[in-house]
Amino acid sequence: MAISAGRLPDPVLRLSINNLPIEGPMRYSLTGERMTMRSVEIMQTFTGYEKRQARSVRYEREAEAASSMRSMQKARLLTQTARAWFDRHYQEQMLDLLQRQREESVRVREAVESAYRGGRNSQADVLAAHAAIARIDDRLHEVRAESSNAKALLQRWVGDAASQPLGLPPRITRSRLAELQLSREIDQHPEIAVMNARERVALAEADVAGEEKNADWSGSFMYSKRGSQFGDMVSLGVSIPLQWDQARKQNRELAARLERVEQVRSEREEVRRERLFEVQRLLANWRSNLTRLEDYDKTLIPLATERVQATEAAFRGGKTPLAAVLDAQRMVIDTQLERLRIEKQTAAWWAELEYLIPQDPVAQITAPSASNQPAQEQKP
Repeated sequence: MAISAGRLPDPVLRLSINNLPIEGPMRYSLTGERMTMRSVEIMQTFTGYEKRQARSVRYEREAEAASSMRSMQKARLLTQTARAWFDRHYQEQMLDLLQRQREESVRVREAVESAYRGGRNSQADVLAAHAAIARIDDRLHEVRAESSNAKALLQRWVGDAASQPLGLPPRITRSRLAELQLSREIDQHPEIAVMNARERVALAEADVAGEEKNADWSGSFMYSKRGSQFGDMVSLGVSIPLQWDQARKQNRELAARLERVEQVRSEREEVRRERLFEVQRLLANWRSNLTRLEDYDKTLIPLATERVQATEAAFRGGKTPLAAVLDAQRMVIDTQLERLRIEKQTAAWWAELEYLIPQDPVAQITAPSASNQPAQEQKP
């Protein structure tokens, strides 16, 4: 479109018969009447170079805007794919954890049943051991369904490759964006890049509106052939649009285009502030969850594990009932599952941060030079 807009309009070929008599002895004769002419006319509209250049630049800016939109969609695609990958990864981790815990609970049940047959445990302990396995089975049903959904979601983004085993997860404890100067890097946000491209489109449209104040001239040449007894004739013509009401037409269109530029700039600033806030919030949540994960690894999970060991020792010594052991084991499961949920959410935030700003951003397209920008001070 940019190349097409930079060309002159197509010439117009006109074939005509002028002054053909329809009455009298020479009616419908092409050669009998001296005023009858068979004419061939060619007309060409001459659009100024500056106007054609402005139209071409507008389409170039629209192409840049389309490219920016593609970059934004690519960033979203990368983020959603990464989140789906993490979703499946952590669902599989939860499934493995519950299956291991179920195997441990089965061993506890078998030991309790053996002790019950030997008269060392009560039937209540046997029932409690069975109930603990039933609770784990219930969780397994839920996690298996969520794991299937996670695999289907990943397939939505990567196709048949989603059925393959997952590789090792990336490190989510470091983010490239956290190490950058956020207030500066936020300008490379794909959505802000789109707004910058829209501003350039609006500027180019304002340039076109300014050039519309220069009317397009048209020239024509016509060759007319008459009867053999009469001489042939040629005609030359020039057409000039009379822009007699520019104040209410061309000037108003230019003013509207300039106001559109201001509107896009304001929208871009609003989007920039909103995205900066969102990134700051993401960083804060991500860092907070990393601290929570450290607490789980250093304090909560070790304490829960030690509690299990202590209650098992007390149970073997006959100082505590089996219910206390099962409660302690359930606390370990809950703590480990909660840690996986926190890590899963942390990974999702990491994915948003990691793919928010392109790692190899395309060189920013410079705004039109001052000679190509409409003079804001010349608003009518």
